[in-house]
Amino acid sequence: MPISRRRIRLSAALACAGLLISGCANPSVGNDRDDPTKPVTLTFWHGWSTPGEMKAINDSIARFEKLHRNITVKVVPNVTDETMNQALRAGGDDAPDVVSSFTTNNVGQYCSSGMWTNLDRFMKKSGVDKEKVFPKTLLDYTSYRGKQCALPLLADSYGLYYNKDAFKKAGITRPPRTMSELKRDAVKLTRRAKDGSYQQVGFMPNFRLYQNSPDRMFAQWGPTYFDKHGKAQLAKDPATKKFFATQRELIEAQGGYGPLEKFRTRFGEEMSSQNAFLTQKLAMHMDGEWRGLMLRQAKAKFGWDTAPMPVPDDQADTYGKGYLTGTVAGIAHSSQHQNAAWELVQFLTINTEQVVRFANDIHNVPSTKAALKSRKLDADPTFRTFLDIARNAHSVALPPSLNGGQYVTALMDFSYDVEAGKVHDLDKGLRGLDAQIDADNLQSEN
Repeated sequence: MPISRRRIRLSAALACAGLLISGCANPSVGNDRDDPTKPVTLTFWHGWSTPGEMKAINDSIARFEKLHRNITVKVVPNVTDETMNQALRAGGDDAPDVVSSFTTNNVGQYCSSGMWTNLDRFMKKSGVDKEKVFPKTLLDYTSYRGKQCALPLLADSYGLYYNKDAFKKAGITRPPRTMSELKRDAVKLTRRAKDGSYQQVGFMPNFRLYQNSPDRMFAQWGPTYFDKHGKAQLAKDPATKKFFATQRELIEAQGGYGPLEKFRTRFGEEMSSQNAFLTQKLAMHMDGEWRGLMLRQAKAKFGWDTAPMPVPDDQADTYGKGYLTGTVAGIAHSSQHQNAAWELVQFLTINTEQVVRFANDIHNVPSTKAALKSRKLDADPTFRTFLDIARNAHSVALPPSLNGGQYVTALMDFSYDVEAGKVHDLDKGLRGLDAQIDADNLQSEN
């Protein structure tokens, strides 16, 4: 995931929570009968904002315009979901034609509200078999209740970064593959000063650390958030209690929540030169594919490598999987040039050469089956770990929901209390969490 999007994902999810309530159920009607061969100007809104990211987007658009001489694309960068949704509600000439979002769990809102048009009819006209083009997990997070209102536009996968020098010093010969191995190695890798204070923690399990949000950590258990009727079922899924039990074991094995949290608060900013893994305060760390590029650019003073995140011991045969997310792209329902807009969406999301070049440019995971197999992808083995995770059939993504990211926020708040020892009856707490999520969904429906 590019640097710019991590900072807006949560705020975007919260901002979009009122999408239906604020009038999105009656979007402006667009035009899907336009002639895509006639001269036209499209407006494309996206959220990337760093110079490197914007150059990669602009280069992509230049390649598209070279292929489609009749189409001019006006690119608007650094657009949040909140701004985009306000424009789509209002409609009019200033609204975008092609839209993208970093918040995959808002797809349920985009599809159900009709603000993003269903792409199935465009794919049918173009002869695109989406099941053959995209990995199943990525298709799942770009559709909702049968509506394919978005397509994947690059992906992110999460894996384990580990300090090879620290491993050698501790006598560890390979990265952990199961949660029990993770706990064992984390203890071996934890180093303290003479006064008992931490110098290095083997693996920081606390949820407030950088990318350690509970939904990403929970992914290794393969949870089922909702039943077939859309009702929350975290309390019924045995994986939930196992997940929290394992996290507590990791905490206690390395000294307890209080000391670990005190150490964590002394870490530098995630994207700075004082990142805790970069400064060797962490020997192992969960992060996305972009971290490798940042470590090389920072000229890390230690040997490092990547591996999939460990899995629960009773799921050892699924080792290699991980948490997936990414950017999604679609067509605004209010666009008066939907066929031309489809040409752009199709180029950005399906054209193999384009997907590979864009993935290499911003160091993200490509989002089509063909691109994932391309020999033109970055050959760095530390990056290819994340390609393997994306290809793994057991890898999971968050399910789209009608209330967008509210259920993730509810899980996050609950998890903070669990790790701090504030939830004394986990079963009761999980039932309350399910009830809260269901109430939020009901409010969104109404």
